[in-house]
Amino acid sequence: MSPLFPALESPGEDVALAFGDRTLTYAQLAAATGALAARIPPGGRVAVWATPTLRTAVAVVAALRAGAAAVPLNPKSGGKELGHIVSDSAPSAVLAAPDDELPPGVRDLPRIDIDVEVPGTGSSAAAPPPSPPAADEDPALIVYTSGTTGPPKGAVIPRRAIASTLDALAEAWQWTADDVLVHGLPLFHVHGLVLGVLGPLRRGGCVRHLGRFSTEGVARELNGGATMLFGVPTMYHRIAQALPGDPELAGALGRARLLVSGSAALPVHDHERIAAATGRRVVERYGMTETLMNTSVRADGEARAGTVGVPLPGVELRLVEEDGSPIASGGPETVGEIQVRGPNLFTGYLNRPDATRAAFTADGWFRTGDMAVRDLDGYVRIVGRKATDLIKSGGYKIGAGEIENALLEHPGVREAAVTGEPDADLGERIVAWVVPAEIQAPPSADDLADHVAGRLAPHKRPRVVHYLTALPRNDMGKIMKRALTRD
Repeated sequence: MSPLFPALESPGEDVALAFGDRTLTYAQLAAATGALAARIPPGGRVAVWATPTLRTAVAVVAALRAGAAAVPLNPKSGGKELGHIVSDSAPSAVLAAPDDELPPGVRDLPRIDIDVEVPGTGSSAAAPPPSPPAADEDPALIVYTSGTTGPPKGAVIPRRAIASTLDALAEAWQWTADDVLVHGLPLFHVHGLVLGVLGPLRRGGCVRHLGRFSTEGVARELNGGATMLFGVPTMYHRIAQALPGDPELAGALGRARLLVSGSAALPVHDHERIAAATGRRVVERYGMTETLMNTSVRADGEARAGTVGVPLPGVELRLVEEDGSPIASGGPETVGEIQVRGPNLFTGYLNRPDATRAAFTADGWFRTGDMAVRDLDGYVRIVGRKATDLIKSGGYKIGAGEIENALLEHPGVREAAVTGEPDADLGERIVAWVVPAEIQAPPSADDLADHVAGRLAPHKRPRVVHYLTALPRNDMGKIMKRALTRD
């Protein structure tokens, strides 16, 4: 296949990576990754200690240029999880910055220090060695899932999937080499690493990484020429909260070409607050580790709050009933599980042929486990996970996500999560977990139930309300519903 990063084959002096005051031009990046790639055993697997730094980006690109598969390691993971990942993936080495302190298990691997200070990397530097030939199906990344139903599984992502996803997003978002992306996401998962770093490099553009997210950093970079912002709902929620008192931030966001949110649903009330203050609407996309990106609101389409847009070019998407039969015609009340197929899919779970077989239907569709409705014009709205967010109450199939959005529109609610619990009469009753805007004066359960019933339907009102000071969240800001238990 063609190189993943064409701009590194004949590199120029445009800036490719900027992490704080550390920058690399394409010529410097080509030299640094070429030198590091020469030290990486080709065709195997190497772990990358994935801190949010310039060195991590260099390490992953170098591994891909060497024809090896990179296994990003989350530095915040516990020893047990890291031990499982290292044992399962069996990397030949770990790539880390010279000053990184690695934990037991990881530090026992042969270590390759990441060096970005390659002398003679100006425009007169020798051309980097050509990338080795690589096949479409060769592994590029092995990214481990969150492990909510057991030990994390390593999703083997081929080069073909990375190229097809990034090219499909380029078409949907009109993403070019002229774009400058800013984000502050971690670099051990698909959103921050594949979209946020490899995406700009495939286009020949630039990424400016904040190191640590802040609204001040967003305003600075967007005012300094950045054109796109990638974030997760927690980041956009902080932006929405800061906007009323920060006209500089509002102006910066208003000048951005594209604001993209992903990894979880962005509450409608945050959509509306940002749009009202900036004149720009956030677009959402939908993907997961095993499939990379499946759908998105297009740059030239309607940025409709609460939806994740339409299938990307090359991606097939269908909704199915519980028995696996496709839903022939839908509408805003027809809930089904999303299944997808296309070149964006992974090849399987490392060392887990049983899990791989279970993940696919006999005709090759991947079972996402996500529940959605599909509007008549093709827009997809995610209503939750099949395992935790599909509530069967009184003969209805109800998605937790739409109830959560309705609760968040109540002025007395800061955060909300919805689950189901057994009920002798209804089958399951709807349970709301609410963080009040004022902890000492929460809205009553009846008030919240009436609020939801008035916006959605009476059968979707919560029957039980629990009040919390905070919702349990993971590193990506996703609510961990399995950690929600009654007192």
